Amino acid sequence: MSDNLAVERVRETAMVDLAYDLLKQKGEAMLYRDIMDEVSSMKGFTKEEAEHYIAQLYTEINIDGRFVCVGRNLWGLREWYPTDQATDSAVAANVKEDDEYHDLDEELFDEEEEELGEIENTEDEFAMDEEENEFDDGDEVI
Repeated sequence: MSDNLAVERVRETAMVDLAYDLLKQKGEAMLYRDIMDEVSSMKGFTKEEAEHYIAQLYTEINIDGRFVCVGRNLWGLREWYPTDQATDSAVAANVKEDDEYHDLDEELFDEEEEELGEIENTEDEFAMDEEENEFDDGDEVI
């Protein structure tokens, strides 16, 4: 009887709550696909049913404040990470700084700065003197 009760409880429990319980029990972050496989197994889903619900569970985990993405498709519980680590420090530690992009950014900035200087010089050449811009009372307006 208790097995039937446990099966019924799992069947009635939301997938996102099962995912939470799973992560809480494992005690470490898991890949989303592994979370989905475990939840599907608990719910007794067929492969087709699992594929049908894969996006739903991902969306629920993504908007549920109890979960946090700590890497590429790696999910953990927010309670495991202090709030000052909310900037995905786990991801930042694995992303290598690419100096080539920084050099390119500086080159583009320098080029834009030069172009702006050239435009300002061109505008100065075509600027009219204040005397040329004023109308004389004797000028005829047509």
